[in-house]
Amino acid sequence: MHDGTPSSQTPAADVTERLGYRLKRAAAALRSAMDRALREYGLTVPQYACLELLDQRPGLSNAELARGTFVTRQSMNVVLRGLQDAGLITRPATTDRGRALPAHLTKEGHRRLAAARSAVYAIDQRMTDAVPEQRLAEILADLDHMAAALDG
Repeated sequence: MHDGTPSSQTPAADVTERLGYRLKRAAAALRSAMDRALREYGLTVPQYACLELLDQRPGLSNAELARGTFVTRQSMNVVLRGLQDAGLITRPATTDRGRALPAHLTKEGHRRLAAARSAVYAIDQRMTDAVPEQRLAEILADLDHMAAALDG
């Protein structure tokens, strides 16, 4: 916890001891492991995340998917185009309600997601297993508090 004392504001003698650095290092390790695993299924991390969201909530728009996968709308357009070209999702050419084009998984999209999911969940489990079970709930809460503190 930040105690507001001036010493907490001074630069660390070793930047690798800073919380932000460690968090970024863990995130980079997770992303790298997921990149390697998903390559076997012909998916990128944003594509996989998009498929997961569409499996849970069919019909999400580009903007909703961008927010849920932590990418820009422009990047999500590229992700959706790639998924559509691969036959993993469908989107109508036009829609009756505004500009949003709701996306849905195809049969092949469901199949590819199911195949890739076990690899991604195994990575998540390896990461989870590195944390003592009695501390997991506290760490998850701490991560939520950190995100909330920065969400402005």
